[in-house]
Amino acid sequence: MQAKESQNTLRTIDLFCGAGGSSFGAQKAGAQILAGFDLWNGAALAYKKNFPGAEMYEGDLRTIDPKKVKEKIGAIDLMLASPECTNHSVAKGSKVRCEESKMTAFQVTRYAKEFDPKWIVIENVVEMQSWSEHPKFIDELWNLGYSVQQLKLNSADFGVPQARKRLFLVCTNTKKIKVEELAFANKKGKKAVSTVIDWSDKYRFTPLFQEGRAEKTLERAENAIAALGKKENFIMVYYGTGDGWQSVDEPLRTITTLDRFALVVPVRGGHKMRMLQPEELKYAMGFSNDYSLNINLTRREKIKLMGNGVCPPVMTSIIKNLSSAKE
Repeated sequence: MQAKESQNTLRTIDLFCGAGGSSFGAQKAGAQILAGFDLWNGAALAYKKNFPGAEMYEGDLRTIDPKKVKEKIGAIDLMLASPECTNHSVAKGSKVRCEESKMTAFQVTRYAKEFDPKWIVIENVVEMQSWSEHPKFIDELWNLGYSVQQLKLNSADFGVPQARKRLFLVCTNTKKIKVEELAFANKKGKKAVSTVIDWSDKYRFTPLFQEGRAEKTLERAENAIAALGKKENFIMVYYGTGDGWQSVDEPLRTITTLDRFALVVPVRGGHKMRMLQPEELKYAMGFSNDYSLNINLTRREKIKLMGNGVCPPVMTSIIKNLSSAKE
């Protein structure tokens, strides 16, 4: 649902928009979403569904002319951007990194030169700061007249039932924003993942200890049961580091593009398990009920959509701070 336009509305575009988490959060803070840009058709479908009043530019940003976009949608106040992060993230492990993919971040400055928005908010994994071209990227922003504050924010501090630490570059060419206001003013109590789990039998469970389970899976389960006891629910974590499980009373570990979280529930004579579903992951990202995943994508694609996303409440908080500093 689009926010009503008002005299104080921030006219906004979203580069590398993905599922639209940044746009959704900004809209909750009063922004008017004008356009989203993404290469993946799945993201485009989700964006069109949830921002029907916005233009959707599906394709490589490098092949889209920002001048023509500006001619169509007009001037903007705010530009959001979540440049490709896979080749920065530690989640990629020892796999070869694609420098060309990382360099797409410079599309942010290319669009900034054309649109000259008052504010830019860029989101990425914290590892982006160790990228060899990161200093050059920051210098380009400063050379365009933007002061840049680099914030490392954890979504769990903003009422999101997920611990997701991300880098936010908050840029303004109007006045400097105090880091303390953004990083600490919106701290909330930790929210447990149990609050977003569907505890009904709507989804199919299978016995935890059954033939065919991987040895590592059973080891994770046994470790959790040894620590929590036989009567406690828990989340079993696949493809991660550490002990491979967590309590449902804590925020969920960082959601990725992989199907990696299983809910384990005690039953008479043992335990049963099922994987967390896209709708549950949606709520664990901090999306509200009015964000729709009722789109023509597979379950796997919806998980990818969420794992690539931005937690809306964090962006809402940032934009509210920017709005309060508006000249």
